[in-house]
Amino acid sequence: RITSSLTIITMMTSRASAQAVRPSISMRHAGMRAMAPRRAAVVSRVAEVTQDTFEAEVLKSDTPVLVDFWANWCGPCKLVAPLMDWVEKEYAGAVKVVKVEHDANPKLIEDFKVYGLPALVVIKDGELVAGSKHEGAIGKASLQQYLTKNGIVAP
Repeated sequence: RITSSLTIITMMTSRASAQAVRPSISMRHAGMRAMAPRRAAVVSRVAEVTQDTFEAEVLKSDTPVLVDFWANWCGPCKLVAPLMDWVEKEYAGAVKVVKVEHDANPKLIEDFKVYGLPALVVIKDGELVAGSKHEGAIGKASLQQYLTKNGIVAP
């Protein structure tokens, strides 16, 4: 009985110490990741608009506006984001590009009937260009066709 009790205590102690060691190992690895060099942040040229600034920035704009509806949790939105920066640079003066964050602007989402992300629309002279709504990821060549179809030509 004494031998079997010692065996049980030894086994329990071994398990407890093994479990106690695991968190310290994972904490050490987490600390190493936290100290790894970070990549430089990419600065977007595209303006962020909200329900409060939409009228002034988009509807009253002198140039056509490409509106990108997006969300942080949306994978395809992250793929399209660099293209919005490219449009802002490549089509400078011909179009203004703005982003509308989905979760923070429910009224705009409802007004434009955005059901899928990312979503693009073109606004000219304060009005939605008929047929300009595009939902889902888009490649560079398709984006160029989309812009041309909606009356936006690179300068």
